[in-house]
Amino acid sequence: MTDRNFLLLAHTGRPASILAAARVAEELTRLGGVPVALDSQHPALSAESTVPVAQLDDGVAKADIELVICLGGDGTILKAAEVMRGENAAILGVNMGHVGFLAELEAEDLDATVARAFAKDYTVDLRMALDVVVEVGGNEVFSTWALNEASVEKLSRERMIEVVIGVDDRPISTFGCDGVLMATPTGSTAYSFSAGGPVVWPTVEALIMVPLSAHALFSRPLVTAPSSTLTVDLLERSGASGVLWCDGRRTHTLAPGSRVIARRSETPVRLARTHSGPFSERLVKKFSLPTEGWRGSST
Repeated sequence: MTDRNFLLLAHTGRPASILAAARVAEELTRLGGVPVALDSQHPALSAESTVPVAQLDDGVAKADIELVICLGGDGTILKAAEVMRGENAAILGVNMGHVGFLAELEAEDLDATVARAFAKDYTVDLRMALDVVVEVGGNEVFSTWALNEASVEKLSRERMIEVVIGVDDRPISTFGCDGVLMATPTGSTAYSFSAGGPVVWPTVEALIMVPLSAHALFSRPLVTAPSSTLTVDLLERSGASGVLWCDGRRTHTLAPGSRVIARRSETPVRLARTHSGPFSERLVKKFSLPTEGWRGSST
C-alpha cells in the first residue's frame, strides 16, 4: 500500500503554530497517514510531536505529497506555494494569524481539518499566478513568479520612481510614484486592496494594475483581460532605482531603464477548499465588514 504523505508547514515564529502542527501530525498518524516536514522545520516539529515525522526530500519527494496543510497566516501559504511550485498537491490553510485571507479554516477547526483532509473531503481551486520577467536593454536578466502580486517599488525612501505603465505593448500613462502593483484576483484582497485596488472575485479571470501614490491626473487602477501583458518601465531620466517584490518573498533590484513584464502563468496554484459558500461571505468574515441593516440579515 502506498503511503499517504501530508506536508505540514507551520509559522516557525509562532509557538502555537508548531504545537498545532504537532497535533496534526499525531492525528494523521493515528488515521494512517504520514506527516512530513521541511528540513528547516523538521527539528522543531519533531521535538513537539509524539510520533515520527518524515523529512521532505529525505525519503519523501515532493511528487509523493498528497496535500499540504499550512498552519499560520497567508505568508505560510505563500511559502507553501513556493515550495510546491509545479507539483500536483493542493494547499489547505489553517489560519493561525490575523486575517489569513488565503486560509480556508480557523485554528478551532483543527480536528475537523485533519479528518476532512484524510477523507479527501475538499475541492481544489486552480488560482491564476503571474510569470514575471525583468529586462534591461531588451535582454532578460531575472525571472520569477507570483501568486498574489508583483510590486515595482522605489528603492530609496527619498526619491520616487518615474514609470511608464503599459498594457499589451501599448503605453497607458507616465507618472512619478512610489510604485506599481500587478496583481491576480487572488492577490486583489492583499497588497492591492490596501493600495486602493478593486476586490476581484477569484472566479473572474483578470489581471490588475494599481499605481502606488502616483503624482498624476490619471493614475486609476486598471483591470485587464487575463491574456494581457502588463509592463512597467523605469525611466532612465529620473536616475532612480527600484526594487521588484513578488509575494513579498522574491526580490530583485531594478536599475533605471529596467522593464518589468507580468503575464498569466501556465502554472496555477492549487488551493484546497472545504467551504462552498459565496466569496462575499469570505469578504464579510475576513474583513469584519458591518452587515447591520443588510437585507435578509438576522436580528
